[in-house]
Amino acid sequence: MAEQKEGSGVRAADTVLAALEAVAWAREPIGVTQIAQAIGATKSAVFRHLQTLMERGYLTQDADSNRFRLGPKAFLIGHLAPPAWDVARILERPMRDLRDLTGLATVLSTPSPRGALVVATFPGTHAIEIGVRPGSELALHASAQGKIFLAFGPPSLTDQVLAVPRQAFTDRTITNAAALREELSRVRMRGYAVAPEEALLGINALATPLRDHRDAVVGAVALVGSIQHLAPQPAPGLIDAVSRLAEEGSRLLGHGVTDRSPPGKRQNRPQDGTAS
Repeated sequence: MAEQKEGSGVRAADTVLAALEAVAWAREPIGVTQIAQAIGATKSAVFRHLQTLMERGYLTQDADSNRFRLGPKAFLIGHLAPPAWDVARILERPMRDLRDLTGLATVLSTPSPRGALVVATFPGTHAIEIGVRPGSELALHASAQGKIFLAFGPPSLTDQVLAVPRQAFTDRTITNAAALREELSRVRMRGYAVAPEEALLGINALATPLRDHRDAVVGAVALVGSIQHLAPQPAPGLIDAVSRLAEEGSRLLGHGVTDRSPPGKRQNRPQDGTAS
């Protein structure tokens, strides 16, 4: 009974958070039907959770349209997040500059337990707009950003991904465990990852790692575009451009900063064991 109750509690918490995320990622206030469809739950179940979120101040409901949007407590929690680690804010200008230089969508992702979480994106400037919506989670095995996190992250993450069946989004998705390990070895050797038509036909991405002051990979910056503009083997100029963005972002996050404390006062910094 206790295990059943705990499982129910976990599912309820997951539904609450999924509903909150659905409202947060929407570009305008949305209704309960849209939220239920987005998270795959019934309207009655979702509405109960929405009521709780409103009572706690995380959501508000428009009196005329009955649609939901983020409430004051959600904004307060976001405001209280440490600004020093607001990678999206730090990289806003160089990401926009890279988009303007290449014409390709520029995307920033951070690792999450379920994939590569898109936290910021600047859509491309070509006639057909290609971009990734913030809040999207990209599969680790089928995205350039995900491959970065697997290649330079803890070995336990790779073991976790390889331990379960991997979804084939297209006929080019790497699902074989041995083939994926070989691909990750190439990513470590080259320092960048690509995923030509592995998540969506006609689309490719080019990603490089973003490191913090501990040399840990905390994100990935990527260019995303059609195969026409971003070939399976990207042009050297594009590789150099996204690599420079990652280097600049890493520097702004303190990567490579020399410890200038007096001799005898220095402390060993923790190593993540993921250096390529």
